[in-house]
Amino acid sequence: MVSKAGGKEGKYLYAVIPVEEDREYGDIGIDGERVYLISDNQVGAVVSNFSNGKIRPERRHIAAHQAVLKRLMVDSTPLPIAFGVIAEGAKEIKRILSLNRKSFAEQLHRVQGKVEMGLRVTWDVPNIFEYFVNTHAEIRSARDQFLGSNRVPTQEDKIEVGRLFDRVLQEDREEHTERVESILSCCCFECKMPGRTGVGR
Repeated sequence: MVSKAGGKEGKYLYAVIPVEEDREYGDIGIDGERVYLISDNQVGAVVSNFSNGKIRPERRHIAAHQAVLKRLMVDSTPLPIAFGVIAEGAKEIKRILSLNRKSFAEQLHRVQGKVEMGLRVTWDVPNIFEYFVNTHAEIRSARDQFLGSNRVPTQEDKIEVGRLFDRVLQEDREEHTERVESILSCCCFECKMPGRTGVGR
C-alpha cells in the first residue's frame, strides 16, 4: 500500500531511476535520514526511512525532497515522485516496481537527458483592472457606461463589467500563452499548456 502525506512507518519515496544495483546517497533525506536505492530489474526507487506516520508540507521537508532530486540529477535523469508519498516497506516498493516496470522504463526513456521546467508569466502592473481599462477600449467604454460618475451603478452593472473584464483577461492570457509557447517550442522537446506538465530539454 502506498499513501500520500500519511500512513504507517515505512519508506519515503523521492524518485524512480534506471539502475542495475542498489546504492546509497548519504544522510540527505527528510529529517536527515539516509537516502538509498531499492532496485528491481534495472529500475529502482530512491527512498529514505520514515517512521513519523505522516508528513507535513513544511519548508524544511520540501527543501530536503528537492535536494535529493537535485543530487540524483548529477548521475541520471530521475522520474520524480510527488512530495509526501510513503510506502509501507521495501517489499511493497519492489512489488510496485515489478508491476509497473514497463511503464517506468518507458517514462524514464522519455525523460532521459531532459529537465522539466515551469514558466509563469504575470502582468507586472500595480492595478490589473486599470491597466486593462487603459489598454482595451471595450473595457474603458463599459467602465464609463456602467460605473461613470453620472449614475450610481447597480449590482448588475458591476457584474456586467466584471464579466467583460474576465473575458478580456482570459483572451489576453491565452494570446500571451500561445506567444510564449511559439517562442519556446523551437528549443523544447515538449511544451504543455497551463494545467499540464511539460518536459523541456
